Amino acid sequence: MADDAASPEGTSDPSTSANETADVNDKPKGGSTAVNLEKTPVEPESTAVELEASGVEVGTVEDGVDEADGPEPAETAKPAENAEPSKSQMSHIRLAAIAGLVLVLALGGLAGWMGYRGYNAYNADAERKLFLQVGRQGALNLTTIDWQHAEADVQRVLDSSTGTFYDDFQSRAEPFIQVVKQAQSKSVGAIAEAGLESASENEAQVLVAVNVNTTNAGAPEEQPRSWRMRISVQKVGDDAKVSNVEFVP
Repeated sequence: MADDAASPEGTSDPSTSANETADVNDKPKGGSTAVNLEKTPVEPESTAVELEASGVEVGTVEDGVDEADGPEPAETAKPAENAEPSKSQMSHIRLAAIAGLVLVLALGGLAGWMGYRGYNAYNADAERKLFLQVGRQGALNLTTIDWQHAEADVQRVLDSSTGTFYDDFQSRAEPFIQVVKQAQSKSVGAIAEAGLESASENEAQVLVAVNVNTTNAGAPEEQPRSWRMRISVQKVGDDAKVSNVEFVP
């Protein structure tokens, strides 16, 4: 009682004041929903309930993820995974198409080159055969002459000749015909052998071995004679003609 009397009026006991302060802090003032978060751990659900009670609009976690984060990473990654095989497949198809095109072009070029070579080889072979044939026929025309149709035989020689040989033979044609008719000469040639000595694009040298039988009126039959001639053949347009004749041993 002494202690109570000793206390000044209007003051309170410090211990009582401390207890009362602790009690006041532990309880919400005036029915408010606010809590002391420093002292009391708050569960998320209770916090949301309290915020709703105070009039604050709270969204769910799923809504926040949908609005803020957008589509799920898994959904955005799926198209990329699907696009990668598609790009790889298109790349393989493109490479195969390019390889096929290169192969076709290579085969086309090879076929064209082989065709060109075959065409050139064919033309070269045809020209050699032509040169050889003209050389053989030229030797036969020169060694086969009958006095009974000497003009036609001489004309045949001129028709198959060109160049200087044509000019020389034409200048001697008439005297030659006269000699053959006077002697009533008849000669027949036969090709023993013939071959190309050389050949180029426009001319060739043909070696011809000819056996010639000659008879004259009132003279004994002569033995066959063998002549060897080098006949030059020259290309004239699509044909070839004799351009020179020389006898060789």
